[in-house]
Amino acid sequence: MTSTSDGRTARAERTRRAVIDAHIALIEAGELKPTGAQIAEQAGVSLRALWVNFSDLETLFAATGAELLRRQDAMFVPVSPGLDLPERVGKFCVQRAKLLEFIAPYARAAALREPFSRELRTNRMRHIERVTDEVEILFARELAPLPSARRTQAVQALGIASTWASWAVLRDEYNLAVADATVVMRQTVAALLAAAVHVALG
Repeated sequence: MTSTSDGRTARAERTRRAVIDAHIALIEAGELKPTGAQIAEQAGVSLRALWVNFSDLETLFAATGAELLRRQDAMFVPVSPGLDLPERVGKFCVQRAKLLEFIAPYARAAALREPFSRELRTNRMRHIERVTDEVEILFARELAPLPSARRTQAVQALGIASTWASWAVLRDEYNLAVADATVVMRQTVAALLAAAVHVALG
């Protein structure tokens, strides 16, 4: 009985994995609003099997979002807080550009459905929280002297400068190349940190 149960669990996990990978692959290929039928076909499973394993789109969005975060986390290499400020800013922005380019197809796809999906909005906030957590650690020396409210504002401003919303404007509206968009991000982050230091010293 246990062997049968284990086999069913393994098959269900393989199906779930195939569906998540198919969902991601379709978005990467430019299909920003893939249907259940398209995902099932790409995964090589029946539509019924898809919805048996994922009760609705929100459940699928949650699982796909978790997988994307896992992949993004695997790409992440912490920048040492011990480096000089210009080097920290430069390395931070180069890495942010790399990670933002990775999530670009999924962020564009999510934007089409976010107004109607609590799970997609939750996924977006998880990405933002990861960046603001990194900012607080990486630039702790510059942020620590600030009063609490000012420090929160500075972290939020740095988050805005280095997350998808700003990157999308640079890449999709201004049509900047990755290298040029990275320069703008670096200038913005450096200016925000310089302003924070000025406030702390003032």
